[in-house]
Amino acid sequence: MTDDDADARDQSGASGDRADALRADGGDAAAAGADDVTLDPWGSSTVADYRKLFEEFGIESFDELLEGVPNPHYLMRRGVIFGHRDYEPVAEAMREGEPFAALSGFMPTGDPHIGHKLVFDEIIWHQQQGGDAYGLIADLEAHAARGLTWAEIDEHSRDYLLSLIALGFDPEEGELYRQSENRELQDLAFELGAEANFSEFQAIYGFDGETDVSHMQSVVTQMADILYPQLEEPKPTVIPVGPDQDPHVRLARDLATRMRFFKVSKAYASFECDDEERELVAAAYAALADDLDDDEMVRCEDAADWLREHAPEPTKARESVAAKLDEAGMEPVRPRTRFFDRQATDEAFEALIDAVAGEKRVYEGHVDAFDLDRAEAEELARQVELDHGGYGFVAPSSIYHRFMTGLTGGKMSSSIPASHISLLDDPEEGYDKVKSATTGGRQSAEEQREKGGKADECPVYELYAYLLANDDDDFATEVYEECVGGERLCGDCKEQAATLMREFLEDHQEKREEAEELLDELDIQLESSRKRT
Repeated sequence: MTDDDADARDQSGASGDRADALRADGGDAAAAGADDVTLDPWGSSTVADYRKLFEEFGIESFDELLEGVPNPHYLMRRGVIFGHRDYEPVAEAMREGEPFAALSGFMPTGDPHIGHKLVFDEIIWHQQQGGDAYGLIADLEAHAARGLTWAEIDEHSRDYLLSLIALGFDPEEGELYRQSENRELQDLAFELGAEANFSEFQAIYGFDGETDVSHMQSVVTQMADILYPQLEEPKPTVIPVGPDQDPHVRLARDLATRMRFFKVSKAYASFECDDEERELVAAAYAALADDLDDDEMVRCEDAADWLREHAPEPTKARESVAAKLDEAGMEPVRPRTRFFDRQATDEAFEALIDAVAGEKRVYEGHVDAFDLDRAEAEELARQVELDHGGYGFVAPSSIYHRFMTGLTGGKMSSSIPASHISLLDDPEEGYDKVKSATTGGRQSAEEQREKGGKADECPVYELYAYLLANDDDDFATEVYEECVGGERLCGDCKEQAATLMREFLEDHQEKREEAEELLDELDIQLESSRKRT
């Protein structure tokens, strides 16, 4: 079979309904060979069905908030960026012209390749939308988790930074740093380490008695990386990553919350409830308040009776909150906003009490405000914290892009040269790799014309959607529709993609040369001061 015939390929992966012709893989196709969802930041995570990430890990679909993102990047429009955690505050900051930040890191274990370009582009786009942008070299992680020597790390670090700048990162407006040379970062990591423990690392990462302390320390350093953009001021911050890095994001969000002086929540009585209990009390209050005159109040014991009569079948939450309501007796049930003292200093707690305007009730461990809504209370709590030496962190957000399929099928890997195109590859070598790539074609040209190609399973189509079509949605759509319609054969398609890849590499490497002088002028330590082990 020649390139003029449609190549027969054994590229596995399911394809779902396409939201539109620009989707890179139909919603749930991905790297071959992955039946279960595993998210390992240092392993070879693959995802066979991206929808499982929504169900099992609470990642949210990016499509649901796409309309609220000003000038969305083409990776967002095409569904390559498929999911997020709490990205709405970042999008809102963009819409309102408020401060926000984007940060991602690069572990210099090899040459930067076209898979890394996804993250480079996401950082650069957020910077172009007005955000504070940060790019870091995760050299402590590379040394601790991958065993690279400092000399090996130095060799690759410069290449990552040059490609980031060549692709459009503005280092005068953003910040580049190495973990090992950033003392502020390391000080923050030390503080965050006081809020984490081995049992937690064991549950999240599978660490055991054989895990070295430096590896664990590198995790805390990554948590500090994620929160580093907020050291000068709290602001929404997005971390663009692949889904395998989600364990880091979840832990960072937890640590950001634990570092806060106060927790702000809704409440209805003097006692504390969990989320499920609070929903039950809210339902009882809403039902009983409708039947009362203006001068009457809902009482706790009445709410307990209502729950036992009207709430769903007995549950642990219903029984526990009913008991709390019984104990409170005739205490009124009234909506209020609660400031819970998480780890505030005595001075900060007293300052909070003084700062709460209007009616309030002060208890040993919390303050209830009756004239503040949740948003006002959150801002007040953060300001008091900042005034008294706290960080006031906003929980970081994240966006997730699909794994890029390797040119030979399976996951793109730095350790398999044929599976990826390095941003440092000779342009002719890049051309040849694309020409040799696996495709989603049929067994013959005749079958391709009759049935159409399988673009959703094709690494070459991914090159168009992820990189080669750039911002031209019409071109990406044309390639897809011609493929699945049987008009485009794999030989011609690969020739066009290979030519575009060669042109991209030529242009990128010219810009890297231009970036050399700029990088040398930056205040960033490119050679490690550590011993060469």
